[in-house]
Amino acid sequence: MLAIYRREMGAFFTSGLAYVFLAVFWLVSGIFFYNNVVITGNSDTSTMFQSMFIIVLFLIPLLTMKLLSEEKKNRTDQGLLTAPIGLWEIVLGKYFAALTLYVIAESIIFVYAFIINYLGDVIWPTLLGNYFAMLFLGAAFIAVGLFVSSLTENQMASAVVCLVVLFVLYLSENLVANFENGNFAKRIAYKAVMNMAFYSRYIEFTRGVFSLPSVLFFVSTAFVFNFLTVKVLEKRRWS
Repeated sequence: MLAIYRREMGAFFTSGLAYVFLAVFWLVSGIFFYNNVVITGNSDTSTMFQSMFIIVLFLIPLLTMKLLSEEKKNRTDQGLLTAPIGLWEIVLGKYFAALTLYVIAESIIFVYAFIINYLGDVIWPTLLGNYFAMLFLGAAFIAVGLFVSSLTENQMASAVVCLVVLFVLYLSENLVANFENGNFAKRIAYKAVMNMAFYSRYIEFTRGVFSLPSVLFFVSTAFVFNFLTVKVLEKRRWS
């Protein structure tokens, strides 16, 4: 797994994707930070982190689009699949490489904390809660993106499909908002969608609520989609 991890980390930086990802993440998050914290003089970062959900939603597809689709396009996937390493090692090596780059990107938050220090006291419990909320959200989204990347050899198709999937997950809560007091079928649909709600669970953290079920949800989502990716590679290995 370490060999795959090092290979992917190197590929991120040699291809320039890492620099683009970091630059865009830091630029857009900086704009949100300036508008929601610096201009208002407010040391509460909750509003900023609520906005940063959108950054994660749009940038994760760009981060994951090439992880497996490029291997398939260049036919290097056959070398990986026939190598004396487990499929879980391949998947987790790529997954943790993307997650590491994501952690580097979101760690800009600690730079913002020093700036907030000049505006007032840093509310560390809230800031750290929001940091881990973004970490759990990114961990789940990266697993979704990796799975989508395993289904196609076209990087752009991978990015677009992943973006659509994540956007549907984001909008799903609004689509069923009126179902809560509807008939039996609508109430069932409402409960099912809300149980899989990414945005509501993320917002809980930004409001200072630590929810263990939400943590388990994000971790379980990451595991399930990594498991599905392994199954896709397993099918390809024996086809």
